[in-house]
Amino acid sequence: MSEATIYEKSVSGRVGARLPVCDVPQTPLPQELLRRELDLPEVSELQVVRHFTRLSRRNFSIDTGFYPLGSCTMKYNPRLNEDVARLPGFAALHPRSDEESSQGALELMHRLQGWLAAISGFARVTLMPAAGAQGELAGILMIRRYHERRGDSQRRRILVPDSAHGTNPATVTMAGYESVELPSDHNGNVDLLALRAACDETVAGMMITVPSTLGLFDVNIQEIVDAVHGCGGLMYMDGANMNALMGIVKPGELGFDVMHYNLHKTFSTPHGGGGPGCGAVAVNERLAPFLPGPNVELVAQAGADMPARYGLRMPPQSIGRLKAFHGNFGMHVRACAYILFHGARGIRDISRHAVLNANYLRASLQRSFRIPYPRICAHEFVIEGRFEGIEEVHALDISKRLMDYGFHPPTNYFPLIVPEALLIEPTETEDKATLDEFIAAMRHIAQEAREDPGLLLSAPRTLDISRLDEVRAARQLMLCCVPIPDWPAQG
Repeated sequence: MSEATIYEKSVSGRVGARLPVCDVPQTPLPQELLRRELDLPEVSELQVVRHFTRLSRRNFSIDTGFYPLGSCTMKYNPRLNEDVARLPGFAALHPRSDEESSQGALELMHRLQGWLAAISGFARVTLMPAAGAQGELAGILMIRRYHERRGDSQRRRILVPDSAHGTNPATVTMAGYESVELPSDHNGNVDLLALRAACDETVAGMMITVPSTLGLFDVNIQEIVDAVHGCGGLMYMDGANMNALMGIVKPGELGFDVMHYNLHKTFSTPHGGGGPGCGAVAVNERLAPFLPGPNVELVAQAGADMPARYGLRMPPQSIGRLKAFHGNFGMHVRACAYILFHGARGIRDISRHAVLNANYLRASLQRSFRIPYPRICAHEFVIEGRFEGIEEVHALDISKRLMDYGFHPPTNYFPLIVPEALLIEPTETEDKATLDEFIAAMRHIAQEAREDPGLLLSAPRTLDISRLDEVRAARQLMLCCVPIPDWPAQG
């Protein structure tokens, strides 16, 4: 018998909260704001608490289990970061506060700009972009502005490898450029012959993810940078995978002109479900004048009896604002706390351990699954979620069965150039015992696929809800707060 919904528990006249007597003049709400068609349940406070607590226990999070979601860097978020972000001087600061009353926040942002520039090897950093995709757009708009100022109006193409993040070609199109896809070679690197053939006076630049979404560091990266620069283009590095490079490789020193961080991923802020985020962008000297703004600058050095003073300033040839305020400030606080806690050596160890964990999983699973690029990986790796002679089993079935073993599935069907792709990223925060449990589960699932594939095709079998009709869920969205029956499950 299914559990009664909160709507079925509704009793007319029941109230879950009692407001104090109003001690200010009352103003009627505008009628256009009222939605009388919402049939909200009338329940007690206790029923509301139990309802949402029960729902929360059905959620999977990094606090409850291993989350190997490739390309997303779902690492544990230290509670220290949260404590610092909740300090009243930070959490209660109004975004419209003037500079004089915001000096502490501005100094924090200025320090973070400097630290991110040092980690990446670039000259300047902006914290304004609200997410990685917005950071990408800022970077390509700066490349466009750079060419426009030089009169290079014929440059209308951006090269994008087929192993790039899916947002890259979308960003290129939004910026008014044509996206040109470059194939990968048999080792997962950019095909150098195709690259050199595409490099001409119409190329504005190239966007490349380092390491790629295959989890591989391109061994020809220097040749790639030189080829694009040689035809007059600029190099954009998608830095979403900086968790594999921190303290080891500085993209600015490789010759890149601009990159974005996914600050919320690499520097440990809770994310998912659309936010919060920060897509900080780092640039070299020739793109610095075009940064979006305003950005924090030191406007007066500290004196004998005066602290240093900081202010928000717009770069001289800025592409303009990207959002109303100056980035998602809570992300800046968390990133600062994270960097201060780990220090330079700790930042390097984060990447070393992330790469070690990924290679441990890769080496442990290579006999159970096909690995399309069987070489040392970076922080993540891709396997094929299919088995020879068992045509009915797909990557989705492996992921559904993995849920029965208490693990969140890896990323499915991405990158697109690998058939039945499963992209696995353990991050540095998981210990060997957890990795071993995951390895055992994956090996067991591979054995099940060969001996009893029906177990995978009907999974998950142990959760509150069995396999959903995902096509129907995507096409018939339920977005309003209305009484609905339990979603029908298959199997």
